[in-house]
This record gives sequence, C-alpha cells and structure tokens, in this order.
Amino acid sequence: NQQTISDKKPVSVLLLGVDRRADEQGRSDSIIVMTLNPNSDESAMLSIPRDTKTEIVGKGTMDKINHAYAFGGAEMAMDTVENFLGIPIDYVAEVDMKGFQDAVNLFGGVEVTNKFAFTSGEYSFEPGTVNLDGAEALAYTRMRYDDPNGDFGRQERQRDVITALVDKGTDSFSISRFNNMLDVLGNNAKTNVTFKDIRTLSSEYMTAFKNQSVLRLEGSGGKESDGIYYWNPDEASLDEVKSYLGQLMEQ
Repeated sequence: NQQTISDKKPVSVLLLGVDRRADEQGRSDSIIVMTLNPNSDESAMLSIPRDTKTEIVGKGTMDKINHAYAFGGAEMAMDTVENFLGIPIDYVAEVDMKGFQDAVNLFGGVEVTNKFAFTSGEYSFEPGTVNLDGAEALAYTRMRYDDPNGDFGRQERQRDVITALVDKGTDSFSISRFNNMLDVLGNNAKTNVTFKDIRTLSSEYMTAFKNQSVLRLEGSGGKESDGIYYWNPDEASLDEVKSYLGQLMEQ
C-alpha cells in the first residue's frame, strides 16, 4: 500500500494523538481517520471516540479502541481501525502532545475561527478569529465538557487546527522546512509517510483536503457488566459512515 500516494490513488491516513508519560507506551487519546480522494477531489475526516468498544485485532478481545495502541502500538491500532471501519488504512502518523505543541510553534502558531467563548485549562478563548500558539492550540482542541456539541464540537476544533497547520505547512513547503520539522518533533512523532509522499500530498491532494466533510458517528456510552465505561456506535450510523468511506476509497 506504500505505492498509493505516488500512484495518486485515494488514501486513508490514521492520525493518533498519543498521551504518553515517561517510559510507557501511552494511549491514543485522539483517533482520527482522514480519507482523501484526489480523483473526485473530496475528503472526509472522522474522529473515533477513544472508548469505542470493538475487536482489538491481534488480541481477539473486545475492548476500548484506544487500548489497541497501548497493546500493540501503531500497527495494532491500524489493524483495529481497518477492521472497525472496513477500509484499508494506508498511512499512520502518531504525535504526542509535546510534538503537537512543537509543530504549531514551528509554524508560528495557527489561526482559527472560534464559535463561542470558553475556558480550557489556564486559557480563555473569545469568539471570532483567534491566533493560537502550541500550548493554546492543545488546550483549544482538548475542551469538550462545556461544548453544547459535546465531543463533536471538540472534533470540529481538532479539524480546524489540523487544517490550519496543513495550510501553513504547504504554503512554505521545502526540504529544509520538512527536515527542520522532523528535528523538532524528534521522538514525539512517528510516521510511515516519506518525504516524497508528503510532497505529492501537498500538491496533488490539496484540493481534496480543502473539500472536506466531517463525518459524525452517533452512539451512546455507559458502564457495562464489568463495571467499565464503553461507548457503542449506533449500528445504522456506523454502516452509513462505512459506506461513505468505502465509496471515497474507490477510484
């Protein structure tokens, strides 16, 4: 599947935002699937709630989807998400919170349009256009409890920050900028996307990226008989998302 980008075929990328403490594998706090079709110039972004109950591929157990990363790293996370959504996952990028902040700072911050006033951690955000540095961007994407749209509002904020970052990165894309970014991210980010692939993505896939639908997975959560909280997707909603992504991944 590593031929996909150079062949300009539809691709899917799994973005893992990892909460890692010293000397541990960490858990995937944010699980985002981005699917880009350069032929129809469409793309979609889906956030998968981290407590989603699904089969952990390679372990054969039903568990929270974010445990796949804790058990078997990016590879098990990819296999599990593929199984959950029924589409191939071609590429994976994992970034921990420090790496995310460093990336935003490297690009000189990002600009987003904020919908309503809220406070997150030690930061307050007013409605309208706001400029965020790394630490502010992290706080901005983490807030979900005071959002009238709940987790979906948080997903939209994540999408806005990622879009702003990609826009900035492609505006001044160069080998030295790319190498600089790899140096800055160091151990805080890993990906199987090559420099050549990123160059192709930043030119051939940009129209698709900008023409992006945010998909919404409906469902509900609660404690189960084992006393653990799980989130279960609504069957019809999951089928709809799978069918949409399946069509997007076709030529």
